[in-house]
Order: sequence, then C-alpha cells, then structure tokens
Amino acid sequence: MDAITDNLGLFWSGLLGTAEINVYAGIGALLLGTLMVGFRVSPIPPLRWVGTAWVTVFRNVPLTVVLFFCAFGFPEIGVNGSYFVFGVIGLVLYTSAFVCEAVRSGINSVSTGQAEAARSIGLPFSQSLRYVILPQAFRTVVPPLGSVVIAMIKNSAIVGAFGVGGELFSVAQRLTSAQGYAALPVLLGVIAGYLIITLGVALLLGVLERKVAIAR
Repeated sequence: MDAITDNLGLFWSGLLGTAEINVYAGIGALLLGTLMVGFRVSPIPPLRWVGTAWVTVFRNVPLTVVLFFCAFGFPEIGVNGSYFVFGVIGLVLYTSAFVCEAVRSGINSVSTGQAEAARSIGLPFSQSLRYVILPQAFRTVVPPLGSVVIAMIKNSAIVGAFGVGGELFSVAQRLTSAQGYAALPVLLGVIAGYLIITLGVALLLGVLERKVAIAR
C-alpha cells in the first residue's frame, strides 16, 4: 500500500480536482435541467419540442460521445477552451437531461389545483412555475435528484479520461504510467477517493431530505 501512503498529497489533490469538476457540473446541470423542464411543461409548443428533443438526445447518447463532441467538435466551429471546460460542459449537457426528468416527475406530483389557484390570482405561467409549482416539486424529488448527482460523480471519471488533469483519474495514470506503481493499490486509492465524495454527498442529501420532509 506504499502507493497510497507515499502519495497521500497527490490523492488529496486529485480528490479536490474531482470535487471541483462535480461542483461546477452539478450547478450547471441543475440550472440547465430546470430550464429544460420549464420548456417541457410550457404551454408554448416550440418550447415543448425543444425540451423533449433535448431530453431524448442526451438520455440516449453515450456520455463518451458527448464529451468527444465537446472536446473535438467545438474547436472546429471556433469555440476554444481547455479540456477542463469542455469536460464540465459535456457533463452538464448530459446530466441536465436526467435532472430535467427528475424534476418533471416532481411537477407531475403537484396537485393541478395549485396551478389553477396560481392562474386564478393572475400569475402567468412563468411565475406560477417559479413561485408555486417548482418549490413544491423540488421537495419531492430530493431522492431521485440525489441518484442523478451520484451518477454524475461516477461519470466524472470518464471526464478525467479526456486529459482534464488534476483529478483522481489523472492521478492513477500518473502513478501507474510515469512512476511505475502497481495498478491495484493505486486503483484502491482512487476507489477510496470516489467513495469519500459519493458517501459525503449521500449524507448531505439524507439530511436535506429529512429537513424537506419536516417542512412539508
């Protein structure tokens, strides 16, 4: 286990790098997914078509293909950036479709009387969705959103394979390829890093779920 004990600082740095990727991707996916769910339930047909097409495409295309498109397709149309930026963008695009469907399930659980009451006091669709429906929907979708977040964290390992650098995957590559450590203990260290992140997030989501349940 010398590969782990001798390189704790490197593993810690990789853990922070992985956490950084997931913080940016999680915020972006939540915002974009919420926007897309607004399109999905919009009374305007073109917006519904955009929302439906978005979910259909990104739920049925492998994440690897999305990342390849971001990393190698965007530069060909003049959009330049680092692999870190493209990796986060790809993870946001992919995860937002799952966030959208999770939140939409919460919207479907809100009583139609809530929307009718909002309309009766003169709220337009956008304000009804923002102030009445979404706050109630988010309270019901903490567990499914938690599953989406955990899946996103595990998918971030694929982002690391695109040469992002500074996260757990690149740490494993550096230790096994450049420094010649055996793969098994290095991978055990990487697994431990991902477990720290996922179990920590699961704990926080459990606390949030309990608080939301009390609020309801």
